[in-house]
Amino acid sequence: MTIKPLSDRVVVKFVEVEEKTVSGIILSASAQEKPQIAEVVAVGPGGIVDGKEVEMYLKVGDKVITSKYSGTEVKLDKEEYIIVRQGDVLAIVE
Repeated sequence: MTIKPLSDRVVVKFVEVEEKTVSGIILSASAQEKPQIAEVVAVGPGGIVDGKEVEMYLKVGDKVITSKYSGTEVKLDKEEYIIVRQGDVLAIVE
């Protein structure tokens, strides 16, 4: 099964979090921060959104930073994804 986002939406998957600190201390799952860097796995077509033309500038494979509490969490085939609007993406990580 695949996810095809509509309109100006983007499907992202968070990059795995380090389980160790730089000094080598292993962190428990509850002590780990929610990751902020995600990889784009699908991009909607853009088009007219709220009466304005939206051009999609993100592409599959881009590493991005999203707003911390934005989007809708979706679990599909044991993988967790987040569907966000392109406007909720704060930056592209190069």
